[in-house]
Amino acid sequence: MNVYRDLSMKSDDVLRYELIEYSHQHRDLDEAISALQEKGTADPLTIKRLKQQKLRLKDRIAFIQDRLIPDIIA
Repeated sequence: MNVYRDLSMKSDDVLRYELIEYSHQHRDLDEAISALQEKGTADPLTIKRLKQQKLRLKDRIAFIQDRLIPDIIA
């Protein structure tokens, strides 16, 4: 299943909602990673997986933003 193809078929209202949700999830992951690193008790593999998940969310956020706000060359 291609996530980006699925996003291209959604309405702008749905994409705006998903953008908000993905942004919240991205922020929550950032806070969780920071908390785990501060404690120093986290498994490095767990932190790596959380960071990868955060990067995937960042890519989705960027794709949705590009879809909602097209790059118009003047």
